[in-house]
Amino acid sequence: MRYRAVISVSDKTGIQEFAQGLVALGFELISTGGTYQTLTDAGIPVSYVSEITGFPEILDGRVKTLHPNIHGGILARDTEEHRRQMQASGIAYIDLVAVNLYPFRQTMMKPGVSFEEVIENIDIGGPAMVRSAAKNHERVSVIVRPERYEEVLTLWRQEGGISAAKRRELAAEAFAHTAEYDGLIAGYLERQLGTESGLPPCLRLAAPKVQELRYGENPQQKAALYADQDTGTLVAGQQLQGKELSYNNWMDMDAAWSLALEMESCACVIIKHTNPCGTALGQTPLEAYSRALASDPVSAFGGILAFNRQVDEVCAQALKDHFYEVIVAPGFSPQAREILAVKKNLRLFIAGQQEGKKEAALKVRSIQGGYLVQEQDAASTPLSEWTTVSAKKPTEQDLQELQFAWQIVKHVKSNAIVLAKDGQSVGVGAGQMNRVGSVKIALEQAGSLAQDAYLASDAFFPFPDSLEEAAKAGIRAVVQPGGSIRDEEVIAAANRFGLIMVFTQRRHFLH
Repeated sequence: MRYRAVISVSDKTGIQEFAQGLVALGFELISTGGTYQTLTDAGIPVSYVSEITGFPEILDGRVKTLHPNIHGGILARDTEEHRRQMQASGIAYIDLVAVNLYPFRQTMMKPGVSFEEVIENIDIGGPAMVRSAAKNHERVSVIVRPERYEEVLTLWRQEGGISAAKRRELAAEAFAHTAEYDGLIAGYLERQLGTESGLPPCLRLAAPKVQELRYGENPQQKAALYADQDTGTLVAGQQLQGKELSYNNWMDMDAAWSLALEMESCACVIIKHTNPCGTALGQTPLEAYSRALASDPVSAFGGILAFNRQVDEVCAQALKDHFYEVIVAPGFSPQAREILAVKKNLRLFIAGQQEGKKEAALKVRSIQGGYLVQEQDAASTPLSEWTTVSAKKPTEQDLQELQFAWQIVKHVKSNAIVLAKDGQSVGVGAGQMNRVGSVKIALEQAGSLAQDAYLASDAFFPFPDSLEEAAKAGIRAVVQPGGSIRDEEVIAAANRFGLIMVFTQRRHFLH
């Protein structure tokens, strides 16, 4: 029996070997454009689509396969009535469709790409063939991923065809492929239009699975990593060594890397359970790391580290003496990699480069029956817009210290309090049910280092009690958003205790 297959792919990975395998199985091949050229150049017998349709490509290649001789061959069922109509129309059955689509995702992410170029990379004929074949999976096999080629060939060789269950599996994969593709296109066009709220009218998650994870937050929970359509610097990165990354690893890596990116100067961040237990600046990665570790050496055990500079040899020597789960950085020197290679379970991870124009990211969280979506809390109030509300005024050095504490507190779970001094966090209070509780935890952790330190609060103080605790410990200055109905009481307390206090007019809750 003579089988027929349509092959038309943008991603030509493995296509020559797949086509040769089909020919060996007795398939007649039909192809278009670049795929046809690739196969003929390899000496593989293939018919050009125009030979089958009896009609040339038109409209700059926009119309090639949209023809009854193609879609009739795909959509026809193996029934007496369909066989009669096929014979009357001179249409031959098509048994297999191997298609993947124009690279829309890659095109829209190209720096400086024009709207016109993006639109031209919207595939029409490809999705039509994929959907036709997937609909008629009762008879037709559809393949949209190169990873399936060898499996399909093996099944055909061993069983003389593809089982009904496998065809249904391939059909589901094909519809998922076209759904993702359409979601990318709709999302792109919506972003060109813009919306008043900045949020899409319909939430579309066009995110291919990157890898299965060992488990979720707990061993009984399944988990996987998916890649956003706007490729960021973390998921686009590369693991160099160590065990497989877990769900919790990725959560902590994201928290660490996000805070490291806040800092312009050389910085190190140590994360434990998504909260920064140590953050510090330094002239070198080693100095930044040593100061971050000193912030809370107990909590740092088993933590996740992030550097915003390449990790060098001297820093690696210090790192190898402690137990950490993951180290994220823009890079590792060859000497650093050699030193850290002895720690077989330690994951080293190079954060990737930003690809193309990055749209405003959305934070998505599932709840029972739906999703909560918000814009990323990506920026903060610049120093020029801060307001000094206390009688005592800050110096330029005070403002720089307060800004450092403010950058950190944005990444601490609410209620959040950060104490910092000399470009180093010295106390963190996170996730408490009342703000004064977080203040007390941060002050207890800082101990004597609270003297002349700087305090940042992610939200306003509802009562003066937190300032009283801060003043007793010797805090010099406080930065907070302001906005409480008791602001005047809080400002009066700051003046009474001799504290510097500035308002930023922007809250940074992190739930």
